[in-house]
Amino acid sequence: MKKYISLIVFCVIALVLYAQQTTVKIGLLKYSGGGDWYANPTSLPNLADFCNKTLGLFISREIENVEPGSGELFNFPFVHMTGHGNVVFSNAEAKNLRKYLISGGFLHVSDNYGMDVFIRREMKKVFPELDFIELPFNHPIYHQKFSFPNGLPKIHEHDGKSAKGFGIIYQGRLVCFYDFQCDLGDGWEDQKVHKDAEEVRQNALKMGSNLVQYAFTK
Repeated sequence: MKKYISLIVFCVIALVLYAQQTTVKIGLLKYSGGGDWYANPTSLPNLADFCNKTLGLFISREIENVEPGSGELFNFPFVHMTGHGNVVFSNAEAKNLRKYLISGGFLHVSDNYGMDVFIRREMKKVFPELDFIELPFNHPIYHQKFSFPNGLPKIHEHDGKSAKGFGIIYQGRLVCFYDFQCDLGDGWEDQKVHKDAEEVRQNALKMGSNLVQYAFTK
């Protein structure tokens, strides 16, 4: 029943956006610590285009950078975070990010290879009482517009390990999704960047649209 209610809610949102042609924006998290938060510059515009085409949304291709401690964070229903290295949240940033997430916001973290130890450490500042948990393959995030019965698609090899999707769940709601050993963000980039097969790119974009759809309806 919840699945059908969520689908109805999403359809209503899509119809309202279509009728009003209201453009929404997604944010790119600009964090401190020296990690390359700005990696994959073509990924989010491509994801926006794909979501507009397949979900009937009006997401702007102009991606805005937003800092975790900024009040502007609350303007975005979906915020993406990526990089290869260190991440640091100040206490004030962690507090603001927590407020954003428990107020209905959604954070997607895509490990671009090398940020795992850092993002786990810093998200503990945001939710000291919670841990990342590996999501089961029947979780709704894998079954939105597109179905992924075996969980995350494998986009880049890195260490050759299986792709895994982790989440932070606050009071029954998934507020942060973290793809590990997967690299969804790389899969969204222009084909010429990584020269991924089109099937791989399409799987990455489909899973990305699932994240957006989930974030917009939860």
